[in-house]
Amino acid sequence: MSQATQQLGADPTALREQLFDFWTRKELEPLRAVAFKGFSDFQTPLEDLLCVLEGCPGRQKGKATTMGHSILMEFERWRRTHPKVTLQAVPEVSKLGLQRRALSLLTDAQPSFMDPLIDIYQLGNLDRSILRLHIIKLQAVNCYREAALLSMKLELQNEVDMEEMCVPLILQDKLPMAESFVRGHPRLEERMVTLLDSWCHPDFSIAQLRRHFPRLSLSKHQTDQIQPKMLSKQVFRLMEKFNIDPGLCPNSVYKRKSDSMRFLMYKRFVEKGMSEENWRDHVQSTVADDPELQIQLVELMVKYGGMVNAAQWSLHYGLPKDRLPFGVWDTQESLPPSLREVSKGCNAESWDPSQAHRDRFYQLPITRDHVHFLETVEGLHRCRDTVLQPGCIVGVDMEWRAGFGAVSPQQRVALIQLAVPGQVFLLDLCAHGFSQHNITVTFIRSLFSATTVLKLGYGMAGDLKCLLATWAQFSEEPLKMEGVLDLLNVHQQMQRSTSSRGSGGPRGVLVGEGPAEKGLSLLVQQVLGKPLDKMEQLSNWERRPLRTSQLRYAAVDAYCLLDVYSALSRDPASFGLPQDLCSISSLQTEKSKEEKKRKEEKKKQARRRGAHQESDPAPTPILGPEKSPQLGEDSQSPLPPRMAPQQLRVVCDNMLQGLGRYLRCLGVDVVLLENTDDHRVAAQLAQEDGRVILTCGQPYQTLKSQVGEGRCIALDCSEKARDQAVRVLKHFNVQPTQSDIFSRCQVCNSDQYLKMPRENMTRLLKERGFLQQQQQAPVPPEGETWDDPPSPAPFLAPGAPRYSPHCRWAPLSDLDSSTLTFPRGAVLQLHTVPPGLLPRIPFFFICTGCGKIFWEGSHFSRVLSQFQEVLCITEDTEDTLSFSTQQDRPLTSDR
Repeated sequence: MSQATQQLGADPTALREQLFDFWTRKELEPLRAVAFKGFSDFQTPLEDLLCVLEGCPGRQKGKATTMGHSILMEFERWRRTHPKVTLQAVPEVSKLGLQRRALSLLTDAQPSFMDPLIDIYQLGNLDRSILRLHIIKLQAVNCYREAALLSMKLELQNEVDMEEMCVPLILQDKLPMAESFVRGHPRLEERMVTLLDSWCHPDFSIAQLRRHFPRLSLSKHQTDQIQPKMLSKQVFRLMEKFNIDPGLCPNSVYKRKSDSMRFLMYKRFVEKGMSEENWRDHVQSTVADDPELQIQLVELMVKYGGMVNAAQWSLHYGLPKDRLPFGVWDTQESLPPSLREVSKGCNAESWDPSQAHRDRFYQLPITRDHVHFLETVEGLHRCRDTVLQPGCIVGVDMEWRAGFGAVSPQQRVALIQLAVPGQVFLLDLCAHGFSQHNITVTFIRSLFSATTVLKLGYGMAGDLKCLLATWAQFSEEPLKMEGVLDLLNVHQQMQRSTSSRGSGGPRGVLVGEGPAEKGLSLLVQQVLGKPLDKMEQLSNWERRPLRTSQLRYAAVDAYCLLDVYSALSRDPASFGLPQDLCSISSLQTEKSKEEKKRKEEKKKQARRRGAHQESDPAPTPILGPEKSPQLGEDSQSPLPPRMAPQQLRVVCDNMLQGLGRYLRCLGVDVVLLENTDDHRVAAQLAQEDGRVILTCGQPYQTLKSQVGEGRCIALDCSEKARDQAVRVLKHFNVQPTQSDIFSRCQVCNSDQYLKMPRENMTRLLKERGFLQQQQQAPVPPEGETWDDPPSPAPFLAPGAPRYSPHCRWAPLSDLDSSTLTFPRGAVLQLHTVPPGLLPRIPFFFICTGCGKIFWEGSHFSRVLSQFQEVLCITEDTEDTLSFSTQQDRPLTSDR
């Protein structure tokens, strides 16, 4: 370097070019050394740094960080050795200009600049009006996330419009960011929660809201999130989190009660899983004195319970004639005096159930005299002396009131059941002064921490949560859990065990036959032969006195744990369990580690294997054999004929949406029920379209009876969606190929794509204002590849095989060039295409059903790895396409 250059200082532009050369070659150590020397040679370091940063490229695909961020980090390191380089040392006339230039660098292209630039240039000291103006500029170009982050870092939340900031974030499915923006500011917290609640009103229109933000483009998924069911859940969560008065959220409270009413109707009149007394207790508690809910109750009773019941409830609440459904008033007038009141049920109950009940359900093996209801400290002494004996085995269960329509999510334990051989103790925590007595609290703490007493439970995480809500002392001084065996872990081990399935044990997935039991009831049935009677499960457990049937149910739920444990301990091998049942928890930990290693190995194999050749299996009917074997069970019956994914047509209920998306990903024709759809919609779709129903839980029995054997499959909800998908594919002998992956849109289920060349996409982006002239990326000449070191994968070599999915192709003429819509009304989602992709992506795949845009990317290799065991792979496939590993990756979404 010449003497004149040393006097003038280093040239920022030349330094940036040097650093860029090192950055592209990934030579980080030379970059650090050159940067450190270059900063020392700067005559005005803070100004020259901005010159360097202003010419740095923004986000680059495959890079966890940007070149500019790396330079900033090196400058911070250099500044620690040069403490005099501060903004205070800059002349006042230059200071404001530097701060403004630094502020202008805070855009969505350089998200990692924010913290170091705020620190180096002390942006927090800028005039608040200048900062607010920059926030408004970021919002004007749809950089809402960056605007929110900058506002939070500079503590501007109370100086910007909360709705202008948070509404776009919420619409873009970034509610956590909006939460962070208002957190710690009670006024803003309350305003955001009440805003969300206003969107739950029946008259709310998202179209009107979107007109307020015309430049904001939303996907179908984002739009679907703005509906009362999803929003009300968030409102209740935020009410608890921010301690908001429920009275400020009337729409969400009403919706929760209304939804609870419909669920109670379903449980009582469709599923028949709730006694009349329980149902009546919950209905009256939910409706309370709200006239609109009372009217809704009568309307639902007309549909579910009949006109007489509807008339009785309308009389009970004294509803006016002009608000009643048609026919209810006339039915009122015709009712005799004996039927004009709501039935109060039968108070006289026998402890001993009927013979039919005995034949169907597991029974308590002890008499009523050995079930002790304890509500005083004196009665607790006998219980304590019994259950705390060394070597004792105790069945533990708890009951609390179901939160139908409840505003507060906290549920306190109302009853604790402790079962030992020959006796059951029921601890009444609703008794005045009993639950909070020091002796009671000490006893519970001693019980759970006793290492010499084995406590049996089932799904004890929920019990523990309610215990913490009941006794704040256990949060202040954590409750020790020693000597506890959760039979849920044992049950899951049984479900996974091949040996237990082969010996008549539990079934992970039931097809066409079998019980619809679940949870503890299913375990009791599998081990002891009969399920539990769960009719009283959803009781009002805070009601006193408890009915006889409630007391019997509570005792049974605890005592059955002893009998299950005893049966399993006698012959654990026949259930596929280890000799020491208490070792299962640690075994699961080791097994999860092994599974993780296997998955990693599969991913490596998939990367080595690359893409796979297409295959065309012969068409077969979509239905399985008349009597289907259990999925996942080793069966001697032959598999159904092999079929292509496109031939399998299913409908997934709203509990299996993850499974549905996986099946779509592999080319299966899947209809997904919406969260608000009744399960009966599945039966209707199955009958009309010839689909197979995939469901879980209680709806299975009802749906199976409507569509016939083999057409309704019940899956285990405890399994991951990926494992469920593998089970379904194996059961129907569906063998997807490489070209089936992403052959169907995961968003809308359409199997028709428009293949658009890069040149057409570039033109559309430019015409619609999504690609500015200075942002426009050049296109490589024909036959050449780009030198793009930051990219994690090379470009496709000329002549390399291209991905061609098994789908229908639409002509370019199907896209209306003026409105950018397809014949079915879908609008092309241009806003989702990052301009930086254009040099690297030769073709874009556009779903004609929803307008979503896909391109070839890394998601394909992940799917390939996840479903190796069911993909159709041949040696010819591997030999032909092995050279295209990491190059031929199809259809990665824009997200």
